[in-house]
Order: sequence, then C-alpha cells, then structure tokens
Amino acid sequence: MALNTILSIFLPKDKVFYNLFEQTARNISTMGLRFKDFVYEDDGNKRHIISKEIEDLEHKNDEITHQIFQELGKNFITPFDREDIHYLATAMDDVADYIYASCKKIQFHGVNPNDDGIQKLAEIICQGAIEVSNVIMQLRELKRPEKIMESIVKINSLENHADNIFDVSIKELFDTENDFKNLIKRREVYTVMEVATDKFEDVANVIETIIVKYA
Repeated sequence: MALNTILSIFLPKDKVFYNLFEQTARNISTMGLRFKDFVYEDDGNKRHIISKEIEDLEHKNDEITHQIFQELGKNFITPFDREDIHYLATAMDDVADYIYASCKKIQFHGVNPNDDGIQKLAEIICQGAIEVSNVIMQLRELKRPEKIMESIVKINSLENHADNIFDVSIKELFDTENDFKNLIKRREVYTVMEVATDKFEDVANVIETIIVKYA
C-alpha cells in the first residue's frame, strides 16, 4: 500500500465533519426562519407551500446526519470524540425534527397560527435556530470559546423564556377556550413547540461538553 494511502487513512477528517455540521447549521437556520414565516402567514395555501419547504429541509437534514454517521464509520481519527460527534449530530437532527413537527402539528390539526402564544414561541424557535447555527459555525475555533459561550448563554436564556411563554399560554388557553377539542389541539401545538426549544438547549449542552474537553 502506498505511503500516501496509508497516511490518508489516519489523517483527521476535520474538513469533512466540520463541513457536514455547517451544512446542518445552515439548514436549521433556514428552517427556523421559514417556520416564523409560516406562523405569520395568513394565507392557508401559502402556509401549505412553506410547510412543504420545511418538510424538504427536514429530509435534507436527515441525509446530512446519515452522512455524518457514515463518516464516523469510515474514519479512525476525528476532530473531537466520536461519541460527541454522534451526540451533536443526533441533537441537531432532533432540532430539525421538532421544527418540522411543530409545523406539521399546526397543519394536521388545522390550528390557526395567528395566536399570540404560537407566534411568540415561533419567534424563539427562529432565534434559537440562528444561535445554534452560530455555535456550529464556530466549532472550528474551539481554542477560542468565548463567542461560542455567548451563544450558549443566549440559547439557555431563550429556552427559559420559552418555558415562561408556554406556561402563560397554557393558562390562558384553559381560562378562555370552551371547546374541548380546540383546547387539546392547541395544547398539543404549544407542547411540541416548547419541546423544540428544549432541543436547542440539548445542542448547547453537547457543545459545552466539547469545549470543556478541548478548549
């Protein structure tokens, strides 16, 4: 076996993993922005078009996640621990899944998203997606963790804010909604959206673990 071939097996595949994570980050950022557009769109037909875009982005994210797992199987040396790469890829995939699930739940139940609680949670989901993207884009700079930690703090703060909005929205829903079916549908939408914000914090926790190990 040629020396170059042997060396190529053991050289770290930093660019491969970083590039794939950055693709995922851009994907999630776009999903967050489009989900915000979705809940503020009054036209049902246009909402359907946006929901299809979000679904396609979620499928694209599944493909990227699969690529990351394939690279883990092929490469001996990675930019950071293999389990952390797996945890991070899974956490990012969960974010995409729950943004799409939030959109799907609204469509499935025929819930009008012109609702203060839904729109406030969508704002947080959009901001969280952008901050997660910012964190991932800075992974190459692990030796300079200050900016990464700033985004992690923002993500944690957004998740806490989402919890408060969820609690207030659920209380108001039970206080004002007399139709039991509508109450259940809207509560399910609030719940899946709140879980989406929890998933952002899961990503932040994995990144924080990586920083502790390598920064």
